[in-house]
Amino acid sequence: MESAFSVQSTLKPDQVAILMVEQAVIKHATRYDKVFFKAFLAGLMLSFGGLMNEIINAGSTNLSQGNPALVKVLGGFVFPTGFVLIVMLGLELLTSNMMVFPMAVVKGAIPWWSLLVNWIIVTFGNLAGSLFSAALLVRYSGIVSAEPFMSGIVAFAEKKAVTPQWHEIFLRGIGCNILVCIAVWLAAGAKDTVSKLIAIWIPIWVFVAVGFDHVIANMFYIPLGIMFGAELSAAGYIRKSLIATYLGNIVGAAIVWVPPVYFYLGDYSYAVRGEKDVDGDTDALAPVV
Repeated sequence: MESAFSVQSTLKPDQVAILMVEQAVIKHATRYDKVFFKAFLAGLMLSFGGLMNEIINAGSTNLSQGNPALVKVLGGFVFPTGFVLIVMLGLELLTSNMMVFPMAVVKGAIPWWSLLVNWIIVTFGNLAGSLFSAALLVRYSGIVSAEPFMSGIVAFAEKKAVTPQWHEIFLRGIGCNILVCIAVWLAAGAKDTVSKLIAIWIPIWVFVAVGFDHVIANMFYIPLGIMFGAELSAAGYIRKSLIATYLGNIVGAAIVWVPPVYFYLGDYSYAVRGEKDVDGDTDALAPVV
């Protein structure tokens, strides 16, 4: 007999909330080496969408002068490619884990330290994948080593990490992860591939087009700009952009995950039944309400 979850084409909000907790439990039970390499691949995949955004923004100089809003919309439209790949391949992205792990910790499904361990591993995995792409696949491959792309990449990095004030970057990080976590939430509730694609694409498109800041996307944009000669040091990037965006993304995720916990998971508890298999995953996960 099929469960109610499998019959529905779209999960209800309370069912998605339970699913988020279940996902965190599975992530908690996954071996750390797998978490890291999934995070590495997520950083790599996200950079593909970031590169498309860079090409449109940097290569549309005439259009930017006459219609800068259209360039932002076009760049935002191609960026979600990376997010689609991450979700469909089941990879590890820090900003979505900023939503699912706190939900599971609050409901007692996983220990509090699991959140810290996962965020640290995934942060460095996402960073490694982003830097691999920026250095080897973009900078040293020469695919954008011509004008106007080089100048545009530099200008984009400086616009992200030099021009804005710290508090502005922080607030942009909040707006970004509200939309990213909504995209992940909607995709989790959708049961077919087309619905998942649409659910991911629209919120991500919006966050990029309006200019919000995503900590992992910036791990590609800003180091790439530094490689092309942006007036910014690695320490300056970490101090001003990375920390501000990281904290802003945490707050943005909380704005998404706190209401569902309050609305739907008040009387919910989670029990893990079954042993870890040889891959470090969990064989049987059963919600107990």
